[in-house]
Amino acid sequence: MTVGKIHNQEAFLSNIAGQLGRERRTEGVQRPQWKKQPQQEVFAGASKEELQEILIRQCGTIHTSVDTTTTSDLPKTLNEALEKFGSSPAVYWEDERFHSFGLDPVLEALPESRAWSDEDREEMTAFAERAKIGVTFSDITLAESGTVVLFSAPGKGRAVSLLPEVHIALIPRSTLVPRMTQAAEEIHRMRKEEGRVPSCVNFISGPSNSADIEMRLLVGVHGPVSAHYIIIEDA
Repeated sequence: MTVGKIHNQEAFLSNIAGQLGRERRTEGVQRPQWKKQPQQEVFAGASKEELQEILIRQCGTIHTSVDTTTTSDLPKTLNEALEKFGSSPAVYWEDERFHSFGLDPVLEALPESRAWSDEDREEMTAFAERAKIGVTFSDITLAESGTVVLFSAPGKGRAVSLLPEVHIALIPRSTLVPRMTQAAEEIHRMRKEEGRVPSCVNFISGPSNSADIEMRLLVGVHGPVSAHYIIIEDA
């Protein structure tokens, strides 16, 4: 993850205070306590099982197919999904989770597949452009909108989820949260406790959907034509 640096913050804030005709206020400033916080109430208290059902229902709205599986059956489930969508070429993250879930043999057995490498971005991007399938994990999953959240990091190229015709997202059920509110809280926690956040955070809700001025839905113009989620219920 990239460490950011803020430039000219003090001069910028001092200029605003000057335009308001007062001195800078640097003490005694508190965040307001809002009387109503509906963002915290959506699906409050929902279990992971309940959030999973909410996610699956939402996927029906965003044109995304879903499989559920267990850790032991995940290699078989992924293999079936790969066969369903055309197998190869396939590109996937260089991510420890592929190793820990025993998915390397499944992907390496394909006629043509490659794990993302940061050493030759141009070559990898060209491969991703002609890949049939891109496979990633979801770092946080928003039940309300059917959204997978992907954190950038070495080995986790954005092209893997953007350029192939099909995006397969592997979703450990433990990553499920109600909505964007909790994802933002986690990112703020990372900044506060770890001192850094991912240089890019992608919120992806199903396949690429666009609409023209006549409100006709166009799929796949700015990304994958199809999206498929695999929920790992015991992870």
